[in-house]
Amino acid sequence: MIFADKLILLRKKAGWSQEELAEQMDVTRQSVSKWEGAQSVPDLDKIIRLSEMFGVSTDYLLKDEIEEADSTGAACDTPSLRRVSMEDANAFISVKARTAKIIGFATFLCIISPTALLVLCAISESTAGALSEIVATGAGMIILIMLVASAVAMFISCGGKTAPYAYLEKEKFDTEYGVCGMVKERRTQYRKVYTGSNIAGAALCITAIIPLFAGAIINPDNDLFLMIMLSVMLFIVGIGTIFFVRAGIIWASFEKLLQEGEYSAENKEKPSLAPAIYTAYWMVATAVYLGYSLLTDNWGRSYIIWVVAGVVFPAVVAITNVLRRKTK
Repeated sequence: MIFADKLILLRKKAGWSQEELAEQMDVTRQSVSKWEGAQSVPDLDKIIRLSEMFGVSTDYLLKDEIEEADSTGAACDTPSLRRVSMEDANAFISVKARTAKIIGFATFLCIISPTALLVLCAISESTAGALSEIVATGAGMIILIMLVASAVAMFISCGGKTAPYAYLEKEKFDTEYGVCGMVKERRTQYRKVYTGSNIAGAALCITAIIPLFAGAIINPDNDLFLMIMLSVMLFIVGIGTIFFVRAGIIWASFEKLLQEGEYSAENKEKPSLAPAIYTAYWMVATAVYLGYSLLTDNWGRSYIIWVVAGVVFPAVVAITNVLRRKTK
């Protein structure tokens, strides 16, 4: 029995059409048709993949004299993978699109959370007696905590909504017929929006420093004016981050379903420390800012910590990505 006949037998035994087998193998239906018509033979990598899928040896597939399938046991010993249906895929993309907006706004709140503290402390220093330093610091801290708490609540809420789909990020899975094609089509349609959002986000984050420079040129001795300009800078960075976050989450949802990029089967076996590193970075930056300001009582100048943290953060992201690639 030749390879073509064996492939037809195994495919029908599994209950798959040529289209379904092609999708599992990430090839066209025409390729499968040529294999089964003895017009071509798949390369070695695909032969191994077929062997694993059907639980037979490569010798059985390639040697015509072997008529009986000598099972490798893979099909019995390996637990069946969870299958993602078209309904599951559409529901996942939908919930990620909804939560992306919320997560983007929550990230924005975290970025702008120190602005009230910066401005109020500057007001207390520039208007003698109008606002005491204790009141300014206390009110600013209350607003900061409330904004961060609101953001955390949004993060937790979104996490609860996407929890049923956590396996897409952590586990290997199979997809039912048509799912990969649908996801690829939607990703292609979204690519223009994704690219545009990244361009807008990058442009805003790069130009966000302009208000601070403008403040230093126009009135460098006015701390209140500088704090307002710094707040404007943080607002612009926050808006730019919304573009990055929303587009990134939606794009990642496609990659998770396709098991590509960062969410490929190989990468799922290696936990990512990037989120923890980024969270720790901004927590440390906040702690340094508050600690230095409280110890030195120099709230009017300590804002420079945020400027430095914002400039250094892209380097942290780049280094994290490089280290992650080296561990693959």
